[in-house]
Amino acid sequence: MDLPAVNLPARVSLARLPTPVEASPRLGAALGLELLYKRDDLTGLELSGNKARKLEYLVAAAEAEGADTLVTCGGVQSNHCRATAFAAAKRGLRAIVLLRVVDPAHPPAPEANVLLDRLAGAEIRWVSHEEYRRRTEVLARVADEARAAGRRPYVIPEGGSSALGSLGYVLAMAELRAQLPAAWRDGSLTIAYAAGSGGTGAGIELGVRLLGWRGAHPLGFAVCNDEAYFRATIAGICADARRRWPALPEVRTEEIAVDDRFIGPGYAQATAAGLEIIRRAAREDGVLLDPVYTGKAMLGLAARAAEAGGLPGRRVVFLHTGGAFGLFPFAAALA
Repeated sequence: MDLPAVNLPARVSLARLPTPVEASPRLGAALGLELLYKRDDLTGLELSGNKARKLEYLVAAAEAEGADTLVTCGGVQSNHCRATAFAAAKRGLRAIVLLRVVDPAHPPAPEANVLLDRLAGAEIRWVSHEEYRRRTEVLARVADEARAAGRRPYVIPEGGSSALGSLGYVLAMAELRAQLPAAWRDGSLTIAYAAGSGGTGAGIELGVRLLGWRGAHPLGFAVCNDEAYFRATIAGICADARRRWPALPEVRTEEIAVDDRFIGPGYAQATAAGLEIIRRAAREDGVLLDPVYTGKAMLGLAARAAEAGGLPGRRVVFLHTGGAFGLFPFAAALA
């Protein structure tokens, strides 16, 4: 898992690494692909998926500053907020999570990730969609309130998607490359992933370039927002990372590939086709995808596989970023 010399900051141990790479025994063949899963849903930290890698750096930075409280935000079923709550519990910290809902005065029942936030001891603040659009300002205000109460907060952005958090996926690309057969390392392959807040995509883009991995083609599938938003967001995180760690490579906006055709009605809203690909992955490969993130990415991958020139080759690594608890709000539709 060697990387070219980059003076990366410290991290704490939260993820169980390396995560395995597994073949898709049936679904991949049905899609006409040689398909491997990079099982980052198995990072540990109570099934926190890709968030665990980012939080290793973010929690280390918080502790280095003497913080005793992690403050972050996300949608009502945010995997990131749940992961932050459990990371805080494991490290003896407190957590405040801002969860976006339609009506903060009438929050939803404590199910799935909301229930887990509570079990981990997180303080939940319900915020409206309008407030969430000003989340940077709202997070700062909540941090100020915590300071006034004698606490030492550290603010983690949505999804842990920052220059610092993205470093988790720079390391993940080195881990992945070392696990692949030589033909996969040297030939052309697609690295498919769900794009939710940009940090994972930024780490992937930085990592493949840092490794000089010319045959690897990252392809993000948007789960909210459009292609232009994600390309700009990912490029911005990469640029910030390079400013902080100049040995990292340049990532140009026009080089970033994101497909925004499979969002469906919106964030955390599924289509019938999206639910069906989740059933297929479970029944054909014994792999749990979710309606919010990985189900949309697999639906997009299946569509691209069927399009002429939709992928650079037939070898694909599907980066499984977790999110199993997102299945439960869709129980009736899936059953």
